[in-house]
Amino acid sequence: MGGALDDRRGPRGTSVLLAVATAASVCSFLFIRSFWAFLAAVLVYATAQCGLAAARQALLAGLVAPGERTGVLAHLQAVLNAGLAVGAALGGLALGVGTERAYFAVFVLDALAFLLCAAVLLRLPAVAPVPDRAAGEPRLAVLRDRPYALVTLLNAILLLRMPLLSLAIPLWIVERTHAPGWLASALFVLNTVAVMLFQVRVARPVTDLDSARRAVRVSGLVVAAACGVFALSALPRSGWAAAAILLAGAVLQVDAEMRQSAGSWQIGFELAPAERMGQYQGFFGTGVPVARTLGPLVLTSLLLLWGIPGWLLLGGLLLAASYAMGPAVRRAEASRGEDGAARAVVGSR
Repeated sequence: MGGALDDRRGPRGTSVLLAVATAASVCSFLFIRSFWAFLAAVLVYATAQCGLAAARQALLAGLVAPGERTGVLAHLQAVLNAGLAVGAALGGLALGVGTERAYFAVFVLDALAFLLCAAVLLRLPAVAPVPDRAAGEPRLAVLRDRPYALVTLLNAILLLRMPLLSLAIPLWIVERTHAPGWLASALFVLNTVAVMLFQVRVARPVTDLDSARRAVRVSGLVVAAACGVFALSALPRSGWAAAAILLAGAVLQVDAEMRQSAGSWQIGFELAPAERMGQYQGFFGTGVPVARTLGPLVLTSLLLLWGIPGWLLLGGLLLAASYAMGPAVRRAEASRGEDGAARAVVGSR
């Protein structure tokens, strides 16, 4: 629904509104003292965040030439990881101080950051809303685009790698290996720094659907190898040997992450019709909240309950999804061409 609003009202205004709504929801945590009010604020925050991500994508699509969008997103992703590092440091300071005022200060800084984001977005050029839909055209046409829905589903499966470093691997280290517990934080720092330094370089060759399919396919091979390496970390009795194996797995995992990100950005943009960019980006972006919601359950069930076989099954699932992406993208591309030809015929009558 938020994506359709981007199309009707323009993505810049929607982005500003959702950034302000996010700031307001964060500020509300300073005053909430009941569970139900907290739940309502969390729902507003999550909704605004998801809508803001889709609106930013639609705004970027309207301001940046098609061949440059993936490169711009790669730069933004690098900056985002720098922000994550700063945020983690501030959170660590608040935890170290351990007072209510310190926690509240973090919330205030977060809200101010979203207000700054709204101010920056407001200074960008406006992107004109798309024309009203034709008679008989569905309000949310993306929901009837089955080829694009399949691509979105496969992307959501590939995004199951998102909770790996934040949840699954820390639990795996503690429960199944002899590696030191602090290694989980070190691997997270490695991932953040690697994306900051190399995401732009990895994304540079991805300029069309062919290179995007290739990037996703290679990412599947690399992440499957990473899963196999992570599985091996349960075997050594030496903590340092296990740590070395986990480090190797983390290097492979971040390489796969950067390749999959670049490929999926290009695919999500290029398969979306220009006149429906907002709703298509909103729909494609649902893979992120789905992965964050279902990923912890899937990963902990596979890895902590099944152990090494779970890692191998996860690697096989991600590999299969990455290879299935190629035919799915070709089908969506062919469908887009057929739809364009049909609209041209209708328009000529």
